[in-house]
This record gives sequence, C-alpha cells and structure tokens, in this order.
Amino acid sequence: MSPPSSSKHSESGIARLCGSGTSGFLELMIFHPIDTVAKRLMSNQTRLFVPGQPTAVGLANTNKVIFKDAANAAFLKKYASLFPGLGFAAGYKIMQRVYKFGGQPFVNEYLNRHFKPSYNRVFGEKTGKTMMHATAGSFVGIGEIALLPLDVLKIKRQTNPEAFKGRGVVKLIADEGIAGLYRGALWTAARNAPGSFALFGGSAAVKEWVFGLEDYSKATFFQNFCASIGGSVASITVAAPLDVVKTRIQNRNFDNPEGGMSIIRNMVRHEGFGAFFKGLLPKILVVGPKLVFSFTVAQQLIPMFHRKFEDLGITHVGNTVKQV
Repeated sequence: MSPPSSSKHSESGIARLCGSGTSGFLELMIFHPIDTVAKRLMSNQTRLFVPGQPTAVGLANTNKVIFKDAANAAFLKKYASLFPGLGFAAGYKIMQRVYKFGGQPFVNEYLNRHFKPSYNRVFGEKTGKTMMHATAGSFVGIGEIALLPLDVLKIKRQTNPEAFKGRGVVKLIADEGIAGLYRGALWTAARNAPGSFALFGGSAAVKEWVFGLEDYSKATFFQNFCASIGGSVASITVAAPLDVVKTRIQNRNFDNPEGGMSIIRNMVRHEGFGAFFKGLLPKILVVGPKLVFSFTVAQQLIPMFHRKFEDLGITHVGNTVKQV
C-alpha cells in the first residue's frame, strides 16, 4: 500500500483518474484473452463433454468453442484470435476501472456523512462500516449500466463477430439505435447490484473481521491481496447466474434478440441448472489475480501521479477530505 499523503487532503481526483485508468489499461492487456475464453464458454449452448464419448472429442469441442475459426491454426494465430473487440474492451475496461476505483470512495464518503449513525444503529459500528462500503459498491455497480453499450459491443465482438460483418461501428449504432445497445440493461443492473455489493462488502469484511483494520487505507499488500480475493470470489459467485443470462442476451444478433426469461427457461430445459455457472471456474481463477493486480497498480500509481501533479500545482482538482 502506498504511504499516506502528508497533505490534509487525500489524493486528488485527477490523480485517481490517471492512476486507475492506467491500471485498467495494463489489466486489459494481460487479462483480455482470458476474459474472451470465459465469455465464449458462457455463450456456448452445447455439451462439450458427452457421456460415452472419448475425452479427445470433448477437448476438440472445447478447442472449437474457444478459438472458433482459428481452432486448427498455429499457436500465435490462436492467441491472436483471443483479442477480438480490443478497441471496445479498452474503452469499457478503462472507464469501468476509473468509475469503480474512483467512484465508490465518493459514494462511501457520502454515506458516512449522511447515514453513518443509522448504519451503526442497525448493524453495529464494525458491521455498519462494512455495510456502508458494500452499499456504496452496490450503487456504483447499478450506475455502471451507463457503460453498457461498450460492454455489449465488446461481448458481441468476442463471441459473435458475424454481427459486425459488413458494418462499421457508426453504421451499426445507426442501424440498431442506442436502445439496441442497452438491451439487457435491467439484467445487468440486477447482476451488478449484488455483485458489487459482495465485491466491496466482502473486501471490507476481510479487512474488518480477519485483519481488524480500523483504517482500510493502511492495509498492507498481503492484506489487500486477501481482501481482494475474498471480495472478488464472493462477487463472481453471487453474480454468476445473472452474468450468464446477461452475456447471452448481449451476444445475440441484433436482428434476433431474445428476452432474459426466455433464455432462463431454455437454459433450464435444455442444459440444466448447471448452465447458470458456465465459465465460473475460469472467471474465479482469473478474477483474484486480476483484481489484486489492478488494485496494486492503481494504489502505486495514484500517489505517484499525485506527487507529480503536486509539483505542477494542480492537486486541488477533485480533492476530497481524507477519511479517518
């Protein structure tokens, strides 16, 4: 964790913007291929390993689902095929990280100023503090649907590239309209609310109850590592069923949409309840390192940017009073 600033203010808003944005970019470059694998596995609606068939057949099916047209190509071409929609992913991931890393503390500060006595009265002081972090995360998660068009385009490019054939982005938006890019917004909000609640709440609970921290900003690298793993695994597991539904809504062709309830009925009928957790293991395996990586990079870069901006005399931009 970075050393606390000697100023009476926390790091400036512009330092948070630059630090979290850089963190999102580096995370994207490293983890985008794994995200593509998870999305393609979640979008697949056939059984990969069928009882009675040789394991080699199941592995071949998995290979086709993951690498699509590059299934039989050389290694480097296979790897390159896991980077579709990188432009959309860059816009989405960087904006998402800036929004989440920078936005949740502001919402939490607002709750502390206006609702802290109520939370403490209902939950007790320690649990109330954790619940405020979780609630702030939930509000930020719901607001994240503003970025949905970029997420929709990223997922379609990852899982359904045929939807882009012969159409540029501008023409695609003109043909489908903004409403088409916000398809699945309610399902996304329904997934984000408990998912972000579990992410920030789980992380805060680990710091509060496992490590006994009073000031979360003073957590060590190891404590942040454990808190990130606890929060992210809880978040991904809680949100997994609705995440699969959201992904299938978004990866449909624009001219052939399908509603969430219809998708749920078909999943239960044809694939069983296990379908709601497709792609969960790859996401859990990557989400811990991903969040620890992005969190650590952000925490290192934000103070560095703050010091640089302090030298330039612009640290007043977006300053907030540091919490105790």
